[in-house]
Amino acid sequence: MLTQTVFHSEDLPDAGRFDAWCEIMGRLPAPMKMTSESTADFRAHLRCIPLGKATAYRTTFQQATFRRTSRLIRQSDPEAYNISVLLSGEGGTAWDRHAAAYRPLDFHIVSTSLPFEVWGGRSPARIVGVEIPRAALPFPCDQADRAIGQQVSGREGVGALLRQFLTHVTDDAGPYHPEDAPRLGAVLTDLVVALFAHTLAAEPLLPSETHGHGLLLQIQSFIHHHLAEHDLTPSRVAAALHLSRGYVHRLFQQEGVTAAGYIRRLRLEAARRDLADPAQHGIPIRAIAARWGYPRAADFTRAFRATYGMPPIEYRLDGVRGQVADMR
Repeated sequence: MLTQTVFHSEDLPDAGRFDAWCEIMGRLPAPMKMTSESTADFRAHLRCIPLGKATAYRTTFQQATFRRTSRLIRQSDPEAYNISVLLSGEGGTAWDRHAAAYRPLDFHIVSTSLPFEVWGGRSPARIVGVEIPRAALPFPCDQADRAIGQQVSGREGVGALLRQFLTHVTDDAGPYHPEDAPRLGAVLTDLVVALFAHTLAAEPLLPSETHGHGLLLQIQSFIHHHLAEHDLTPSRVAAALHLSRGYVHRLFQQEGVTAAGYIRRLRLEAARRDLADPAQHGIPIRAIAARWGYPRAADFTRAFRATYGMPPIEYRLDGVRGQVADMR
């Protein structure tokens, strides 16, 4: 079974339920302040499942308001995005003098680095969501922040895929093994990246002079989803999206990186993740290198050392020694 944290208010006396819920909210990496009109007999359920860098969760709660204040941000900020979808009930979000209401199957996105307020209506709200580090997304912060407050549907397309994945994983962690967590986290990250790319590319308020940002988001999403294909090159990306290779190069140049460098960085990160995965310790390093576009082991070792400061074999051995130490 996957590692998980579970809270059921019914396991506690009535008088202590809301205080226990507030304590849990205060212990989160991005702590929040809670208020409710139903403190006398508060009911809430929460299941959190770490999946690599991301954390999937499912929660049900009675009328409540969650506040992330500037003071709490200074206290602790994991620099992450929280993406959740309302399965039933009603709710809303307020941020930076803006507010939005949500219907069932609507996603809402907030940043742990910005103050916000999330509230549920009088009927119990049922939510699934994911908290993911900002650094895990291949978009600059100022671009990704534009997704906050956007109306994102979980009824069709990428939104439906993400909702279904979160619902399935958080419904029952029993069929999975702990070593499945990094792989499930990689799938979850891909879906979140796709949701952001879809949302930002369709943003109606995007000024005409930043049209190139929308194209860059589409390019980055394409690269992310075809990363394991050995023939993925800037030329192929340009052809697939009906753009010139020079234009693709200029879009990345504005971000201070080349298209080839961006592909290389994502491939090395994927290989590093596989090297750290206990379930893949029996797979030769050269096979992992080839899987992520490095048919020559020497080229992979050179690139890995330049990026992470050590050769891949040393990185893997350090991970194994750490796991052995944790078991003692």
